[in-house]
Amino acid sequence: MNRVLLLGAGGFLGRHIGAVLAGHTVLRSPTRAQCDLVRMELPELTALVARERPDVVVSAAGRIVGSGLDFVRAHVVTTAKLIEAVAVAAPGARLVRIGSAAEYGVVPYGLAVGEDHPAAPVSEYGLSHLAATRLAQLTGDAGRLDTIVLRVFNPVGPGMPAGNMLARVTAMVRAAAAGGAGDIALGLHDTYRDLVDVRDVAAAVLAATRCAVGAERVVNVGSGRAVATRDVVRLLADVAGFPGEIRPGTFPPDATRSAAVPWMCADLDRARRVLGWAPAYDLTDSLRALWRADGAQATRPVAGVAAG
Repeated sequence: MNRVLLLGAGGFLGRHIGAVLAGHTVLRSPTRAQCDLVRMELPELTALVARERPDVVVSAAGRIVGSGLDFVRAHVVTTAKLIEAVAVAAPGARLVRIGSAAEYGVVPYGLAVGEDHPAAPVSEYGLSHLAATRLAQLTGDAGRLDTIVLRVFNPVGPGMPAGNMLARVTAMVRAAAAGGAGDIALGLHDTYRDLVDVRDVAAAVLAATRCAVGAERVVNVGSGRAVATRDVVRLLADVAGFPGEIRPGTFPPDATRSAAVPWMCADLDRARRVLGWAPAYDLTDSLRALWRADGAQATRPVAGVAAG
């Protein structure tokens, strides 16, 4: 079995990735207190990698809110440090980096975007991920380290960060049910997103620890289907058993970044060829798992509103 060092195991993706890797690898997953990639100096990180002697290093660390400086530190600088540390302490290891569909920027409506499509991010978040991805690509192409980047689209599942739109909707539906409200108000743009189950993302990471890597070092991980954001919100409310109206409301602070990219959908041909992977869960499965874990257990039935 491969020895895998998972960094960022305490985050939304990291927790699910760790759960899958633990059943198929010899997994080491230090806590953030033990390994904070942003704060840890290169000699200390190199020593950690040397102690663990991994066959694969998976970097699932990062952040979704913050300034441009925060994103550069969390994605670009940490990737550069990790490349240096692994190249010195475990030069035969593979580095698997979790990237983001935000690296693409705006793509034509209706297009299932492939990995070779020009990347032109429109946010500091996406730009920082793209820079980190390019670092990993260049390192791999130079033969310095075995690298692969999984460009993850919109992951959905239990434990989503509070700032995520579906996490907000879950909390709003839960509060409406608990208080007997007949509707919820939410600002929604006319956007389409490719939502992929977090369990499928974890399965793709496992595949990336085992597959052969050639020149194609960036691989999309999505559902291959774009869904209107309004339809996703309505489906989540239905899964929760909430029949009330979803009316227009205030947009959250990060809504501008989302509105700048009206359409996103993944082409999964490379994922099938390189990883031997395809998504197994549909959107209803994903939202049901999200609601059961993050919503239903905190909701009590009230008159006229089902708990779900």
